[in-house]
Amino acid sequence: MKPRELLGSGIAPDGNILTLYREAAGFVVRIGNEVLMSSRSHGSEQEMAAIGLAPALRSTRPRVLVGGLGLGFTLRASLDVLPPNAEVVLAELFPCVVEWNRGPLAPLSHDALSDRRVKLVVGDVLDVVRAPGSGFDAILLDVDNGPEALITLGNREIYSPRGVGLMCAALRPAGTLAVWSAAGSKAFERTMARAGLRVTVERLAARHDSTKGGRHYLFLGSSRPQTTEKTRRLAKTPRAGRRQ
Repeated sequence: MKPRELLGSGIAPDGNILTLYREAAGFVVRIGNEVLMSSRSHGSEQEMAAIGLAPALRSTRPRVLVGGLGLGFTLRASLDVLPPNAEVVLAELFPCVVEWNRGPLAPLSHDALSDRRVKLVVGDVLDVVRAPGSGFDAILLDVDNGPEALITLGNREIYSPRGVGLMCAALRPAGTLAVWSAAGSKAFERTMARAGLRVTVERLAARHDSTKGGRHYLFLGSSRPQTTEKTRRLAKTPRAGRRQ
């Protein structure tokens, strides 16, 4: 068995170390000693794009926000289903992850970052939805292992009523919010519903080449035009805490 090969490292806002290894199982990203993502398990990320972007394809020029770059699978799957005139805003908090996707990880996504439809923002996904713009037909969020399994404690605002309200306010009419998670969360389902979204939950196969094994969760929220004022009020409520 080949030994693990360290390909890169970076520092999270809370001081934890992110590392990228090449291992027998493929590429693995860890935060501290915890496995954050692996190139062996990406079926659910691909299904997330197919399911979450289906309503956006009705737009004449879809505009999509992908929160979290990871190993590039969600971005690649999004580009594969979107038309040539689409715009994909990609928000990634960690510069090292962007660097890895332009380097050793590029073949996994067929160098998705070089696609002319992609607009890269290195920063907080909530800063993107706060910025003025024409709104999004879909927001795909894959920045943690789920609403209750955070990479950094600063990310808790994303899943708070205020954070969900900000994302709802950034959706165009009939837009969709899709949130990936390694586990279910009734509390987060309630948070989405209270923001005025019609909520459904899909269980997806973790691996793209197998219907067996682990399952991941996809929280889907469809916006309702009549809830615009409600989501604006939620978005304007005071912050729960300062992001790190």
